[in-house]
Amino acid sequence: MNFYVMTLFPDMIRAATDESIIGRAKESGLIRIDPVNIRDYAFNKHSRVDDYPYGGGAGMLMQAEPVYRCYESIATRMGKEKPPVIYLSPQGETLTQAKVEDLAHRDDLILLCGHYEGIDQRVLDEIVTEEISVGDYVLTGGELPALILIDAVARMIPGVLHNDGSTEAESFSEGLLEYPQYTRPEEWHDRKVPEILLSGHHANVEKWRYLQQLITTAVKRPDLLEDRDLSDEEMEAIEQALQNSR
Repeated sequence: MNFYVMTLFPDMIRAATDESIIGRAKESGLIRIDPVNIRDYAFNKHSRVDDYPYGGGAGMLMQAEPVYRCYESIATRMGKEKPPVIYLSPQGETLTQAKVEDLAHRDDLILLCGHYEGIDQRVLDEIVTEEISVGDYVLTGGELPALILIDAVARMIPGVLHNDGSTEAESFSEGLLEYPQYTRPEEWHDRKVPEILLSGHHANVEKWRYLQQLITTAVKRPDLLEDRDLSDEEMEAIEQALQNSR
C-alpha cells in the first residue's frame, strides 16, 4: 500500500514512520510512505507557499498553486488523472475503526496536511474528495493526524503485524472495547491474575474475555452498547460491575 503525504514538513513524517512496526513494514516492502514537500512546488525563489488571507484576519493561508502542483506531480507518478485526496481537517468525518478498515482496502492514499490558518478553499474544492478528523480539537498542522491515520490503516494490512490475528480482539474490532490482559508473574503487588486465565479451558477463557469486553465497554463507553442485544446473564454482570465502579 502506498501513502503519499502532501506536507510542509516531510522530515516529521519520515522520523515518525521509520521506527517500530511501521518502520519494519516499510523495510519489508509491505507499505510505502512518500512524504512530498509542498515547498518544492512553490513558484518563487524563497519557496514561499503562504500569503495573507483576503478579507483580513489572523495568520497566513497556504496558497492554492503550490498545493495543486504537488498534487499533479503525485498524480503523474501514480499514472492517474484524478486520484482521490484525503484532507486532514477538524471539519471532516471523525476517524473510526470502521473507516480505518475501509481505507485499508485501498491501494493508494493521498493525504493532504494543512498548516498555518489552513489552505485556500479553491484548491480544496478542486482536489479533495473527503475530509477526515482525528477528534474535535485543533492542532498546528495536519501532520500528526496524517501519522495517526497511517498507523491505524497500515497495521490492518496483512503481514504488518507479526500476528495477523491480533487485530481481531482489539478495541472497536466488534464494536466493543478490549478485555483486560495479564502476563507473568501470576501475582504482582498483591494483585493476582484471574484464575480462569490459568485454567487452560479455552472455551471458558473466551467466554470470560467476551464478558469482560462487555463490562469494560459498559463502564467506559456505554454508548457503544446502546443497540446491542444482551442476555440476562450479561446484563447482570454489567450491572454488578457498574455498581462496583461507583
